[in-house]
Amino acid sequence: MGRGELETVLEFLRRGDELVVYRLDRLGRSTRDVLNLVHELDARGASLRVLEPDITTKGDMGRMMITVLGMVADMELKFIKDRQRAGIEVAKGKGVYRGRRKTVDEAEIHTRMASGSTKAQVARDMGVSRMTVYRALQKQLSTESESPLADCVPKLKAGLVTAIIRESDFGSM
Repeated sequence: MGRGELETVLEFLRRGDELVVYRLDRLGRSTRDVLNLVHELDARGASLRVLEPDITTKGDMGRMMITVLGMVADMELKFIKDRQRAGIEVAKGKGVYRGRRKTVDEAEIHTRMASGSTKAQVARDMGVSRMTVYRALQKQLSTESESPLADCVPKLKAGLVTAIIRESDFGSM
C-alpha cells in the first residue's frame, strides 16, 4: 500500500515512545487513517507528536485537537476537489478542456475483440489495462444503441426526476 516506512516505524515503537511527524497531513490520507494510527499507538503505549502545530496525544485535549484538525483537512480537500471539478466543467462548456489525448487506438480494440480475442488478451497485447478495454467497448455500445432514456440519466443522477420503467413502455430493447 505504499506505507512500508510507517509500518517499519510502528514495529520499532515501544511503550513510552513518541512518534513525531512534521504535519498531520503527512501521517494519513484521511481523518480515519490518523485516528486508527492514534488508536494503534495508544494500544502500544506510545503517543503521537505533531510539530506543526505543536500537538501531542499524551492528553485528552491533544486527541481532540488531532480529530478536529483531521476533519478540517478532510473538508478542505473536499472543497479543493469540488472547485477543481467545477472549473473543469466550466472549461469543458467553453470547449477549452478536453482531457488528455488518447493513447489507445479504440478501433484496434474493437478489431481484436471481433477477431475473437479475450478482453484480458487484448489488454496484454496492447499494453493497457482491462478497464481501458472495457471502456472502449462500453463507448461503442452506448453509441450503437442510444437508449430512449439517455437524456434522463443526468437528471436521474441529480435527483431531479424519478423514473419508473416498465417493459411495456418501450417494448423489447
